[in-house]
Amino acid sequence: MLLRDRLHARLAEMGATPDYVRLAEEVLAIRNASPALARRLVDQALVIEDRREAWIHLGERIVASAPQTAGVYVLRDAAGRALYVGKAVNLRRRLRTHFAARRWKAIKAEFSRIEAVAWTEVGSELEALLLEARWIRELAPTVNVQRGEPSVTPRIPARLIRDVIVVVPSVDLESVEFIAARATGRSLIHRTRRDARQLAVDIRRLWLFFDAEIADDSSAMDPLALAPIVFSWLAGRGANATRIEIGDLVSASDLEFRLSVALASPQLFSERLILRNSRPAI
Repeated sequence: MLLRDRLHARLAEMGATPDYVRLAEEVLAIRNASPALARRLVDQALVIEDRREAWIHLGERIVASAPQTAGVYVLRDAAGRALYVGKAVNLRRRLRTHFAARRWKAIKAEFSRIEAVAWTEVGSELEALLLEARWIRELAPTVNVQRGEPSVTPRIPARLIRDVIVVVPSVDLESVEFIAARATGRSLIHRTRRDARQLAVDIRRLWLFFDAEIADDSSAMDPLALAPIVFSWLAGRGANATRIEIGDLVSASDLEFRLSVALASPQLFSERLILRNSRPAI
């Protein structure tokens, strides 16, 4: 049964005083909508079939322009409101599934109202996970199931819940992404060029991120506590990622040395690098 047909059937059951909030929740899967918004959404859904051709043509244009790279994307309506945030290994392939003609018969009302798509390309799965979580929290898209801040689960070994910098590929082939995570929950993504001079400039920011004296300074770090996503990834698909545990270091210069060794290694993204106790005695 088409969405429009389901709405007509439920409206007939409700009689002269339909409960639009209930309709929005039960048929459109939209929770906590105000009565006015719920009625507007139901009215839009009742004429959803009229958008089919425009929706298909829009999808063709979007898919043709999307890159075949990993990234995070947001689907928006005509007013610019975020409808859905997702991530993909291949943005073009993922967006093609959103606009597949076969999906129209069972499409959610929100997806029928897509008018634009924006995306950001990323260089790694971990960066995509963090960016997706950030966008969901900041944009509050209506289709995504809203979540609180991620938490550490029992499946994450205690040995992984510590201050760490993970080195992952960047969408910029001349750079890498440093993803820093604190055991207290904060995280930071920082891109740096793969050369010694740029690294020397970036070390101070990374080192200060882990400084206990600024641990409560919200202006110095991500206000979202996304570090559990990093720990969870390291416990699973990221088990072989190159990482540097801050507890093993004694100074910013020590961190600079370890990172310079990592960046110079041809094995940087092919296997985990063991960097402990590798600095020569002075």
